[in-house]
Amino acid sequence: MQIWLAIVLIVVALIVGLVVGFFLSQKYFKRYLEKNPPINEDMVRAMMMQMGRKPSEKQVRQVLNSMNQHKK
Repeated sequence: MQIWLAIVLIVVALIVGLVVGFFLSQKYFKRYLEKNPPINEDMVRAMMMQMGRKPSEKQVRQVLNSMNQHKK
């Protein structure tokens, strides 16, 4: 009967570890993306200039605000 108890405890510990690891990694990744956003003003300017447009500051801000609204 002790072997069954050991097996159950191992399985429960594995499941708890997976759940806790999932939530901790999710929290870390969200915090990382807040500190290091995937796109910034310079990237937007470079993208618009590659398309043949000279972006104004207002246009850059509009693109960034649009992306932030879709993120939330």
